[in-house]
Amino acid sequence: MYRPTAGGIEVALIQPRDRRAWSLPKGLIEPGEAPETAAQRETREETGLSGTILRKIDTIKYSYMAKWEKPPTRIFKIVTFYLLKYTQGETSQHDREVDRVEWFPIDKAISSASYPQEKTVIRKAKEFISTAHQEALP
Repeated sequence: MYRPTAGGIEVALIQPRDRRAWSLPKGLIEPGEAPETAAQRETREETGLSGTILRKIDTIKYSYMAKWEKPPTRIFKIVTFYLLKYTQGETSQHDREVDRVEWFPIDKAISSASYPQEKTVIRKAKEFISTAHQEALP
C-alpha cells in the first residue's frame, strides 16, 4: 500500500503481533477467492487501509520453521504482492494479528523492511510508481 504525499511516496508496513519485524501485509487466499481480492482483504485487515490495485509487483517463495508445532514443522509459502494505491482507512483499525502499522517514506520503508525479499518488492514498487507518475505528466 502506498500513498503520495507532499513529502513524497509513503508505504505502509506492519509489525506482526509479538515480533519486532517490519513487513508487508500478507495472508491466505480463502477458498474461491481471487488472489487480487485476497490481497486487498488481507491488506485491509492487517493495516486498516483500503486501496486500488494498480498491478502485480512480484511473487516470492520462502520457508520458515513453525516452532509452535509439535514437532516443529517447516512451512513453505508462496506470496504474490500487488501494488495498491491508498484510497481510505486509518492505521489504527488494524486487526489483532498486528501490533503496529506505520507509514514510512518509501526509501525508509526499504531500509526498515526486515526481510530481503520484501525489500526487493518495495524497490520494484518504487520503480513502478515512478514510471506511472512520469507517464501521467503532460
